Amino acid sequence: MSNGAKTNATEMPIYLDYQATTPVDERVLAVMLPWFTEKFGNPHSRDHRHGWQAEEAVEDARRQVAALIGATAKEIVFTSGATESNNLAIKGAARAAGEGRRHVVTCETEHKCVLESCRRLEREGFEVTYLPVGGDGLIDLAELAAALSERTALVSIMAVNNEIGVIQPIAEIGRLCREHGAKFHTDAAQAAGKIPLDVKTMNIDLLSISGHKVYGPKGIGALYVRRRPKVPIEPLMDGGGQERGLRCGTVPAPLAVGLGAACAVAADEMAAEAERLTRLRDRFLARLRSAVPDVHLHGDLARRIPGNLNFSFPDIEGQDLMMRLTGLSVSTGSACSSATVGPSHVLSALGLDARFLHNALRVGLGRFTTEAEVDRAADMIAAAVRSQRTSSQAYERA
Repeated sequence: MSNGAKTNATEMPIYLDYQATTPVDERVLAVMLPWFTEKFGNPHSRDHRHGWQAEEAVEDARRQVAALIGATAKEIVFTSGATESNNLAIKGAARAAGEGRRHVVTCETEHKCVLESCRRLEREGFEVTYLPVGGDGLIDLAELAAALSERTALVSIMAVNNEIGVIQPIAEIGRLCREHGAKFHTDAAQAAGKIPLDVKTMNIDLLSISGHKVYGPKGIGALYVRRRPKVPIEPLMDGGGQERGLRCGTVPAPLAVGLGAACAVAADEMAAEAERLTRLRDRFLARLRSAVPDVHLHGDLARRIPGNLNFSFPDIEGQDLMMRLTGLSVSTGSACSSATVGPSHVLSALGLDARFLHNALRVGLGRFTTEAEVDRAADMIAAAVRSQRTSSQAYERA
């Protein structure tokens, strides 16, 4: 290809998909490694030092996760990831709410595991309200207030959207839920460690975290469950009573330790990292717009996490564009929805013109992104767009 996007077979592409996953921070890995070999005890073994040692490490990690979101250690339940946390929160809280509260409120742009959990509840006889979003990707608080009633058991609205990166008004949502006696759950997989979260001041009752979105290991996550006032949860699994009976099964000590360490690093570096990523994002967008002025940004730019951009180009065929970007690891949307045929449900909910629905790119900048990578990526995308348009014009003339 003449656009410079081609990469050597032995050269890895520039990674700009930090919303899909993050590499494990070396500082996190260093803390984890001993728990695979030297310190291999089961944290639930109460009869010997190997077990006590592992239990202490898991409880330290629980405190580190809690500190990131303003919770207490006893309110943290370890899970396999945010998908499990979301399922446990939504199904568990709704089923435990009682016959008088059989209504759930969520949003059209939620992660698929939230939407599918709500559809499961609908098949069980629950009523679910799916709130729309505006062109900026944000819900209307007045529409949420109108949807709430004395029958509402749970509201589940994600803190940060995984495709367009917009930040919902979480504190205001929490206040409305508290006023109506409804429990409030937020999927914070894309928010934890990136923006400040305080479950107490924001009136959050349930909050989901994923390890691999915050430079921790895959296969571990957490669910915050408020203790005062207590949020009743019906478990999804039966077993040996681990995690206060809410999530049975052996807690993987190495992964829990890794999640705790990742949360501790994020808490220490969040403000500085946000400032750096905002600078890189603005640099990328300005460079891209100078080369391709008609780039169309999806979602509100100001109310967005620093590392995210989601954009399209008019009348560009998305798959062709991706084929020209072999030197970049970017995505067309959520990795968890990659098997879905058709345009993103998030972009469709924004009411975008059809010209933009099939060629969106999600660029995710992260902790290890450099200025040089940002500049090169913007140039590669601009070159690919110009090349595709030249090819299309030549085809039309032929």
